[in-house]
Amino acid sequence: MNTDDPIKKAQEVMKLIPHRYPFLLVDRILSYDSENLVAIKGVSINEPFFQGHFPDRPIMPGVLIVEAMAQAASCLVVLENENKDSSNLSVFLMKIDKARFRKPITPGDQIRIEVKKEKSRGDVWQFYGKSFVEDQLACESSFAAMVVRLDDNKK
Repeated sequence: MNTDDPIKKAQEVMKLIPHRYPFLLVDRILSYDSENLVAIKGVSINEPFFQGHFPDRPIMPGVLIVEAMAQAASCLVVLENENKDSSNLSVFLMKIDKARFRKPITPGDQIRIEVKKEKSRGDVWQFYGKSFVEDQLACESSFAAMVVRLDDNKK
């Protein structure tokens, strides 16, 4: 894995994907290679979803944990793009399979997100992702995404 060139700041992540607060769910990238990426998301009590999910026992919604894995996978797609930028493409989540939630994620946790490219055919990529809190598996899922080249849509 490429550990010499980690992406340490959210501003650098924002160059890879279009997500912004409050929906940017990847804080930094620890390592990546052509098929794997490891990212971090720090979970704060200030996350807006904790106001309603649930006020007396705040738990990060499972769908947002899967979204964080999908955003990490999008970063991998862009890093594998010849220009390593997203100015000419978008990555759209197409399918989620076999999502399993093993441990609640709560304020103060740090999520380690691991995504692996299982295969790609044309502009469709298949991934398997896992999210950990400390060394405990919190969530795992298979998912697919489609790369849409923005230049192609201008015709």
